[in-house]
Amino acid sequence: MSTLQDLKYKFARFNAFEKIIVVNIIVFIIGQLIKVFGRTANSLSYLRLPSDFLDFIWQPWSIITYGFAHYGFFHILFNLLVLYFISQMLMNLFRPKMALNIYLLGIIVGGLAFLLVYNVLPSRLLVNTSGVVGASAGIRALLIFLGVYMSQTEVRLIFFNVKLKYIAIALVIMDVIGLFGWNQGGNVAHLGGALLGYLYATKLQQGKDIGTGFEKNMDAVVSWFLPKSTLKTVHRNKKKTIYAGKTKEEFQTFNKQKRIDLILDKISKSGYESLTAEEKEFLFKAGK
Repeated sequence: MSTLQDLKYKFARFNAFEKIIVVNIIVFIIGQLIKVFGRTANSLSYLRLPSDFLDFIWQPWSIITYGFAHYGFFHILFNLLVLYFISQMLMNLFRPKMALNIYLLGIIVGGLAFLLVYNVLPSRLLVNTSGVVGASAGIRALLIFLGVYMSQTEVRLIFFNVKLKYIAIALVIMDVIGLFGWNQGGNVAHLGGALLGYLYATKLQQGKDIGTGFEKNMDAVVSWFLPKSTLKTVHRNKKKTIYAGKTKEEFQTFNKQKRIDLILDKISKSGYESLTAEEKEFLFKAGK
């Protein structure tokens, strides 16, 4: 029992993406056990996003769940390794919930792109598939978002540094080429996720976070599963201090976000290493 409690405690301390990685691993293990003992190749069929729209109508949850299902060991290994490293970077630079918005919306838009292509285009142009699985669409959304929003920032790839924008361009080219290969459906989903990442980044550069509505809906859904407090709320009328037309809390949040935007702009122009120790510490604390 103590071991189970320790695991629950450690899981509770994970950030959102670390929890997603754990869920992916658990789903993969369950799928493999069903495959072995149930002697079926379609162990995750209820999570997979089907290619036929009528089949999708009967399992609408698959527009999300397909992003948590993997069949192959190397498929899940590569996806989760990339997700771990890219999420650590995002969580230090942006709001954790915003990073989660990009990831989940990337999965949804990638799934919608897959359904659209496989139900609108003539079958002679398509590689036959029963459905799609994998977190790649969400990961593509994160990578393309960074490649657009922080295009000049360099990251280390084994022996040399590469700007994020070139990584983004290379990924899109690979996915376009992949449309003519055996994993056509997967690459369609990748491009859908990439489109979401691009739109999210360009709109954010204009000062608009397109994921706020989705975030509010997700918060509402999560609240359904949270224990209800038995404490009574006592309302007191307090006169709020106004700063430049904003409450004190709103003003502090506004200033904090402006400072984050200035630091991100500096990273985009000169790279992460150009930051002072104070700026790095501020970003780290903001990411928390």
